[in-house]
Amino acid sequence: MRVLVTGGAGFIGSNLVHALLGSHEVGVIDDLSTGHAENLHPAAWNRTMDILDELLPAALAEFAPDAVVHLAAQSSVPRSIVDPVRDWAVNVDGTSRVAAAAAAAGARRVISASSAAVYGEPAEIPLKEGSPTVPVNPYGSSKLAAETALAEQLSARGVDFASFRFSNVYGPRQDSHGEGGVVAVFCSELAADRVPVIHGSGEQTRDFIYVADVVAAIISALEFDGRLADGVPSGSAYNISTGDEVSINGLANAMRQVAGFYAPYESGTERAGDVMRSSLDPGKAYETFGWHSVVPLDAGLGPTFRWFARS
Repeated sequence: MRVLVTGGAGFIGSNLVHALLGSHEVGVIDDLSTGHAENLHPAAWNRTMDILDELLPAALAEFAPDAVVHLAAQSSVPRSIVDPVRDWAVNVDGTSRVAAAAAAAGARRVISASSAAVYGEPAEIPLKEGSPTVPVNPYGSSKLAAETALAEQLSARGVDFASFRFSNVYGPRQDSHGEGGVVAVFCSELAADRVPVIHGSGEQTRDFIYVADVVAAIISALEFDGRLADGVPSGSAYNISTGDEVSINGLANAMRQVAGFYAPYESGTERAGDVMRSSLDPGKAYETFGWHSVVPLDAGLGPTFRWFARS
């Protein structure tokens, strides 16, 4: 299979590309605005390009993918609040352009990265794909609109598609800036012998999923023989998560064991746009294409911290 990965020099994308190579032919499109050139695998076809570039369709046509995994995004909640116009352009217009170019290039399946942020403050825990979607920040709004844009471009063209609503992904190669979540920030601070900051009470909860589990989910879906989509945005959404609800204070305790840091963390103010609770039910992914997470938090934190502590 020929698989094109947008954002293939980024955190999730580079891990995916390295896992795909050997079994599949892989292409990468990344503008390196948040991805890193050192993450690019020499065995992968590569184009340095913004997904909003007018030459994007020609690049996809040149590689002629069987499938496209669209991971390129503006993925920072704070940045989406500061510049919602750019957030919308990249996440919504960009997704629409990638989907249209993929269909024109003959791709048979497109998997696009969405986010738990589409749900906003949960009406139920764990969240299911049919739960209300009421985003509380521009990032969540743009990711929800991107799911609709994907369906609008592909449902009538015979291209199978899915939007993967990732929970809080962490692991090696994550940047503690930009899209970096709390695990990356804690690891970066502890590796530099600095005291991490817990914003708010620390009782906020998240569903932390290791990047290798996310990669396995994408590959399982790429190799799935059936259809992922039923033609409507809500039906093409899948939670990619553990289903475990962990507080930030609980994460801090787990990080103490991994890093050998037992002093109190600093306290900071609540961050704008953050939800109080989040946990996603991944059952639909298991029922459809047989995937479930296998890496518990305590097992994933070790290699993640060691990656940040490397010198």
